[in-house]
Amino acid sequence: MMPAWVSPVRNWFTAGLGFFYPEWCQFCQKSRAPAAEGLICDQCRSQVKYVNPPFCRRCGLPHDGDLTTSFECSNCQDVEWHFSSARAAVISSGIVRETVHRYKYQRALWFEPFLAGLLVRAAAPELQVLKPSFVMPVPLHPVKEREREFNQAGRLAARLASALNVPLNTKVLRRVSFTMTQTKLSRGQRAANMQGVFGLHPGAEVKGRRIVLVDDVLTTGATTNACAQVLRTAGAAEVCVWTVARGI
Repeated sequence: MMPAWVSPVRNWFTAGLGFFYPEWCQFCQKSRAPAAEGLICDQCRSQVKYVNPPFCRRCGLPHDGDLTTSFECSNCQDVEWHFSSARAAVISSGIVRETVHRYKYQRALWFEPFLAGLLVRAAAPELQVLKPSFVMPVPLHPVKEREREFNQAGRLAARLASALNVPLNTKVLRRVSFTMTQTKLSRGQRAANMQGVFGLHPGAEVKGRRIVLVDDVLTTGATTNACAQVLRTAGAAEVCVWTVARGI
């Protein structure tokens, strides 16, 4: 147990640091922003574009219009999806796209509470109903993870699992082959590039499990679909995908 005096001293120490080193928004550099909220000020947060209905019930693609009934978009009609649904909290544009990029490629970990907060706020209400068996991230290849020094999907998945009070499982899927970034590939090229990339960890048990698969951004869905295919083939009852952002 931690001594009773430690917490007050820590609070005073943090307050002292805040006085000499004020917490400024790391996006606009103009306004105060608490570290606990990812060092993003309220004005910058107001630029975030949330994914609100209507959207495709399968891939989560937002739709411009006044639809009030469940629908599946035209993009999904020619694709064999292995996940039951894919959802994202916000649109990948502006401040979200920039913070994800800096978090992911420049190790700007101070943005994590901001990004994870967006994910948890959107996903938690729906996933409480689903009652998942566990949450898991899209895995990185070991070479890429050593280069980046962390797996952003893993850290975001851990935040979501904690909020849901369900297990985090990072020993289910593994990336068995190295692939280059998919940023400049077409939808068809991305799907082809993901064939055979993922496999189960030896001894992993997913039969009958309801799994939440987490990544930072979903664009075409090729990566998460390849993961879901392995999981469903191994007997998973359901795989649903949640990401912070949705590319459109």
